[in-house]
Amino acid sequence: MKKNDIIELEITSLTNECSGVGKADGMVVFVPFSAIGDKLEVRILKVNKTYCYGKIERIITPSPDRVTPDCSIYGKCGGCSLRHISYEAELKAKAQFVTDAFTRIGGLTPEFLPIVANDRLYGYRNKLQMPVGVDKEGNIISGFYATHSHRIVPCDNCLLQPEVFKSITDRIKALAKELRISLYNEETRKGNLRHIYLRKGHYSGEICLCLVVKNNEKKLKALIDKITSEYKEIVSAVINVNPRDTNVILGEEEILIYGKPEITDTMCGNKISIAPKAFYQVNTPAAEKLYAKAKEFAEPNGKIVLDLYCGAGTIGLSMAKESKKIIGVEIIPEAIENAKKNAEANGIENAEFICADAGKAAKILLEKGLKPDVVIVDPPRKGCGEEAVNYIAQFGAERIVMVSCNAATAARDCGYFDSLGYKATKVVPVDMFSRTAHVETVVLLIKG
Repeated sequence: MKKNDIIELEITSLTNECSGVGKADGMVVFVPFSAIGDKLEVRILKVNKTYCYGKIERIITPSPDRVTPDCSIYGKCGGCSLRHISYEAELKAKAQFVTDAFTRIGGLTPEFLPIVANDRLYGYRNKLQMPVGVDKEGNIISGFYATHSHRIVPCDNCLLQPEVFKSITDRIKALAKELRISLYNEETRKGNLRHIYLRKGHYSGEICLCLVVKNNEKKLKALIDKITSEYKEIVSAVINVNPRDTNVILGEEEILIYGKPEITDTMCGNKISIAPKAFYQVNTPAAEKLYAKAKEFAEPNGKIVLDLYCGAGTIGLSMAKESKKIIGVEIIPEAIENAKKNAEANGIENAEFICADAGKAAKILLEKGLKPDVVIVDPPRKGCGEEAVNYIAQFGAERIVMVSCNAATAARDCGYFDSLGYKATKVVPVDMFSRTAHVETVVLLIKG
């Protein structure tokens, strides 16, 4: 088999990156935007020793799972991966992603519980980070990066975002043109406005507007003054200065221009303050389902609960009424301040928060003579890693509840825990990011 060959292929499974998988001439072939049961004509694009990549040239017989994509830029933008199959098929695929990760990567055999579905497939995101730029005709564009690139695919109306985000984004682009605010160009490193960043309280409706720029300038305040007068939902507006040539969106310097430094929302019955840099789940109702599962696994009644990677404290605080004590640990100072405010705002007196990594937290708690009964871990996509797992196991908790946005790293970390005497007994997938490749996972690990 060689590049540009056209082959017939039947898709038999999906990878966790949502590429279809088939076999031809003893080679595994990966095909994006295909569905299990598709019979296809595929053009080979790249050939390795045991596998190759292709693209769909023609659908010979469509899978029963196939539906017509409802987005005009689907397949171009690097966001959604599953708009071409039914939601039922998506849930089945994501549940299989999680099962495969734990059995193949972790070598584990926990009980796999049914996937928890998302109630809303449209407009569910409470956060938007949208790059802006200029097209070949000189028009201001905003959208999302194409897969594996920093080329902006213009998007006028993302179906995952609330409608008000589109309205605000369109108005910002119009004002940027009117005020002659330059747009940042990654190749030349010239221009100023880099990203439009919006956060919205799902229940409160409050919006934070953050403009990510290379340099602060007076024109930006004029833009913010104008837009905050037109959109009363915007109760916080900040300028974030990021002069670096980096893939990281937010810079270190943050300047409050209008309103209050944080927005508020409600999560699991608690009032939550959210700063621009604080971690907060992007799908609030689905996150409440996720936290309910974490609480069910934790069984926190009368126990000391350690909440690692706590962000704004939302998971731990959701268990505070039942727990003896909540100890939240997070390395981001702004998030810790948010967590403290959130505890105070809800009259929660049995919670304390420490700004540290897992290793430092272990030392601090040992010095205080505190031993948690339950540890909650909600790490970033890269997972905990072996070193952090070793620190966490030193707490000697009865049970560990892991919340993860990456089933592969969760399975790997659970393999580490297994070698230290913690057995993964239950796993439940939670669909928080419908129509994308991502799926959350909640794992219960029991000591001994």
